[in-house]
Amino acid sequence: MATPVRLTDSVDGPKLAPTMTRESGNEVDLSVDLAGVRLANPILTASGTCGYGPELSDFLDLTRLGAFTTKSVTVEERLGNPPPRVVETSAGMLNAIGLANVGLERFVAEKVPDLAKLGIPVFVNVAGHSPDDYLTVCRRLDPIEEIAGLELNVSCPNVADGMVFGADPDGLRDLVARVRAEVRRCILIVKLSPNVTDITATARAAVEAGADVISMVNTFVGMAIDIETWRPKLANNTGGMSGPAIKPMAVNLISKVYRTVCRDAGVPIVGMGGVTRWQDAVEFMLAGASAVAVGTALFGDPALPIPIIEGLQAYLVRRGLAGATDLVGRANLHTGA
Repeated sequence: MATPVRLTDSVDGPKLAPTMTRESGNEVDLSVDLAGVRLANPILTASGTCGYGPELSDFLDLTRLGAFTTKSVTVEERLGNPPPRVVETSAGMLNAIGLANVGLERFVAEKVPDLAKLGIPVFVNVAGHSPDDYLTVCRRLDPIEEIAGLELNVSCPNVADGMVFGADPDGLRDLVARVRAEVRRCILIVKLSPNVTDITATARAAVEAGADVISMVNTFVGMAIDIETWRPKLANNTGGMSGPAIKPMAVNLISKVYRTVCRDAGVPIVGMGGVTRWQDAVEFMLAGASAVAVGTALFGDPALPIPIIEGLQAYLVRRGLAGATDLVGRANLHTGA
């Protein structure tokens, strides 16, 4: 269970308390429930942007987050793609890291002890090239008490048929169902790819197969070309586009999935994609997200979640709302548009 957010004073003056009294005498409640896992606030990290925890802890008091999501874990250790594999773009970033990670057994032996010290819920991102890869990692991690949830990264290639799990509703449904049968303690989160014709179809497949939470969106496929060498700037040619440039697209897709799939199914959404300020978090929640992950922006400001949490808190007070959950799905969409 998550520990309360601890906000301290600074040279700039006192920070907002975890809850704040409104004129009515009621308190603003930042906590959210993700399929039974309580988060003290709705702000968490996005997978792949801050390692396994200690990498970020020198810059940010992690206990102030709602939850922490690790980078991907695969069965075997992976070195990832050759450099260059990160390129800055206008209003964003392209990356082709290639799921570099320490592998399952080293993760359990070397990284899990650090996760136990975080004091907040931890979600582990899981990736693989086949259903058996996902099953192997999930079976191993599900019993570990320090882990609250497993997030399936379904944007990795399926070696067996050359497809991407996240682009094929039938393949995704089968994968999630198989993992769901094995995962009994952790909540099961499915991270959707936006690189599909209809993301509501993959969302519905994941929910019908037993996903407890949907996280979205993953990066968009993009390319940057060096105009002097005429060659792609990434050694992998293409990479995943993230950062502020993708935020309007992410908001749109979250709104669609919330209204057509998740709202009626009672499945919460963790929204992500270009969050850089508290206003973005509010926008994602109005679109239908119950929680919001910060990713690429952490490279520029590792402490960014704190002003986002505080800004969200102040906004709730100003609007006279009882808690963060009052924002979820409250966007008033124009009818007939």
